[in-house]
Amino acid sequence: MRLKDFSLFVIFCFICVPAFSQYSISGYITDNATGEPLSKVAIFEENSGESYEPNEEGYFQIQNLSYGKYNLFFFALGYEITNRVIQLGSENEVLNIQLSKLSGELSEVAVVNQREQIFSIKRLREVEGTSIYAGKKNEVVDLSQMTVNTSSNNARQIYSQVSGLNIFESDDAGLQLNIGGRGLDPNRSSNFNIRQNGYDISADVLGYPESYYTPPAEALEEIQIIRGAASLQYGTQFGGLVNFRMKSPVEDKVAEFTTRQSIGSNALFTSHNSVSGTYKKLGYLGYYNYKNGNSFRPNSEFKSDNVYLFTEYALSDKTSLSADFTYLGYLAQQPGGLTDAQFYDDPEFSNRERNWFEVDWKLASLKLDHRFTYQSRLSMTAFGLNASRKSVGFRTNRVSQQDDPNEPRDLILGDFNNWGVETRFLQRYKLGSKNAVFLIGSKYYQSKNSSIQGPGTASSAADFTLADEEFPNYPRQSDFTFPNQNFALFGEHIFYVKDNFSITPGFRFEYIKTQSEGSYKRVNFDLAGNPIQNQTFEEEKTFERNFVLLGIGLSYQPDLNTDLYGNFSQNYRSVTFNDIRIINPSFQVDPNITDESGFSSDFGIRGKIGDVISYDVGVFGLLYKNRLGEVLRAETRTNADGEQEETGRIVRFRGNIGEAFMYGLESLIEIDLFSVFNTTSTNRKLTIFANTAVTQSEYLNSEIAGIKGNEVEFVPTLNLKTGVNFGFKNLLGSVQYTYISKQFTDASNALQNVRDNQSGIKGEIPAYDVLDLSMSWSHKQLSLESGVNNILNSSYFTRRATGYPGPGIIPSPPRTFYVTLQIKI
Repeated sequence: MRLKDFSLFVIFCFICVPAFSQYSISGYITDNATGEPLSKVAIFEENSGESYEPNEEGYFQIQNLSYGKYNLFFFALGYEITNRVIQLGSENEVLNIQLSKLSGELSEVAVVNQREQIFSIKRLREVEGTSIYAGKKNEVVDLSQMTVNTSSNNARQIYSQVSGLNIFESDDAGLQLNIGGRGLDPNRSSNFNIRQNGYDISADVLGYPESYYTPPAEALEEIQIIRGAASLQYGTQFGGLVNFRMKSPVEDKVAEFTTRQSIGSNALFTSHNSVSGTYKKLGYLGYYNYKNGNSFRPNSEFKSDNVYLFTEYALSDKTSLSADFTYLGYLAQQPGGLTDAQFYDDPEFSNRERNWFEVDWKLASLKLDHRFTYQSRLSMTAFGLNASRKSVGFRTNRVSQQDDPNEPRDLILGDFNNWGVETRFLQRYKLGSKNAVFLIGSKYYQSKNSSIQGPGTASSAADFTLADEEFPNYPRQSDFTFPNQNFALFGEHIFYVKDNFSITPGFRFEYIKTQSEGSYKRVNFDLAGNPIQNQTFEEEKTFERNFVLLGIGLSYQPDLNTDLYGNFSQNYRSVTFNDIRIINPSFQVDPNITDESGFSSDFGIRGKIGDVISYDVGVFGLLYKNRLGEVLRAETRTNADGEQEETGRIVRFRGNIGEAFMYGLESLIEIDLFSVFNTTSTNRKLTIFANTAVTQSEYLNSEIAGIKGNEVEFVPTLNLKTGVNFGFKNLLGSVQYTYISKQFTDASNALQNVRDNQSGIKGEIPAYDVLDLSMSWSHKQLSLESGVNNILNSSYFTRRATGYPGPGIIPSPPRTFYVTLQIKI
């Protein structure tokens, strides 16, 4: 589909003439006892869902309102909530709001209840900043409301209330996030658009969308997750958006210092130290995060350093300028994968001591945010990445091979350089007598990455030197650069058919140009292992395409606590250069591999029943055309005459498997038990939650024999996370149980428990369950946190790696402990 085919649709949705109203609500907010102005106040208008803030003098003004009824709530930490109902008539309304402090000392639980954060999960409003979320399935993980193991980024706990996520567990310290869901490969979260503070942080959004950098949970304010309908605003990935919102500068202090020191099992040590504050119009925040440990298997030491700097300056009441810089560097030894027999015999076993992985990640951004009026807002973000990933190791396809022959190791060097600019403009206006919201945006993105694969040294050290001259007949060699260019134009529009019913159509136009320039070697051997062919092939490819994605969302709110939502969005995912040019001993890539396309859809109901129950229950469907996947088939190679011939070896084959459909039911229900029995107290907290996903999948069509009718890989039928969150005064805790049913790892649905399996890369991931406990206690400036992960010491695994950190089964950690001491000054 091309843009011209939908010009009438775009014009109808987005070319509108704003009509402005003439009334306003304004006033001052002060402390009832002292008369001092209050600026740290959140003003929430219930009917529209909009929020506002006063300036430093406590003055606020909501302009260009039509006549009608407005229900305002005033929130300030440590003060009683104040409500005012305003009926605008023929003149402006001027208010004098006086807030009264709450009496007595508040525990952490009391503060949570006062802010109406009884439940751990939040939802995004229909419009926030310059983004539209109406009609979209979304979840917001509020880290401040959770008692979990943040020192090691325990994803199983942090994302416990995000429906249907499938998580790979690869390390003890959470250095990398591996999440998928709905049949999407969790490997390095490559099927999500991963952002930090609203800008891209992955290696290459188009060519290599893997995330080697994950912000430490201790530095996060919240994690925003918008499902596949986010493809229109944030990119074309099927999974949607994951946006890490870092903590904001402390507003009521010039300087605040926080230090968190943690120790845990397997010599784990983490140190998170931050300083934050606001001086006049300047806010700042910076932290240094350090981690090291040995994991639970031999040959698995790691060390990481992470620095983050952020500053924001208010140029005026309507304009702000912010900038940030992030650095991450880590080095990890990788113990390798196991076969099924090795895993069931001893999951802590390792026979690889020469495998290493190193990451160097530098990110920067500059953002301008300007509000012309209450109705009009503009944001511009420029961002850039300079990064590298290096891996070296002995990666034979026979994982069971005990003796490392000390031959050259497989070395892969990747360098990533990209930058982009994203601009958004949001306009609120009147369409007849109804409200309307219009968003238009654009994104320009450019990258130039390089990838070198060849022989590494024969040593066991973390040496990432290319040794191609020493080992000229090494069979896996290539040297490529990948220039990519992308321009996107996107827009969405909220039409309010009624005050409580909205329709949100949207579009995204994409121009993508991906290139590959370089050379690769093909080395063939005779039966004795002697090289009989060593050829170098030059390659230069350019792939240009442009297309339009369309989508629509619906939202109906029969009352203030209920939202029925639905959406349909087209999706697209560019084939990556990792799919095309990285030569892997564990699988062969189809040379004709191409992009994926399809759609995703959600329909559900969410809301609250008083202060008793918070819920989100919905169904989803996801159609994948040209889905990338892996099957077992005969290996082929190009002979001296340039013809394809079979080698007689069965390998894992990666390519476009066929058309697949995933569908299911996802629900999150959280109940405040004290509210059930009308015994709510600010000193106590007791909630239970159940996060359940039931998913079915099927390959509808495939040109590969034996695939049609099979289940799709990475789709457990049942994904259950349930638990209890409790608290008394300053003592908080949580208990969480996780159960994941069995899932396949390739499209051929190869069986598991093959004890003579020599590679460990084929077969099922068996069902597993895990129990976790976390506790925290605080007193004034001190906080103490502790917990046990995998209390029952379950032996299980969540992935069969085809490459690093395998190949083979990657065992998950057994029972581990942690203790964290926090001091805030």
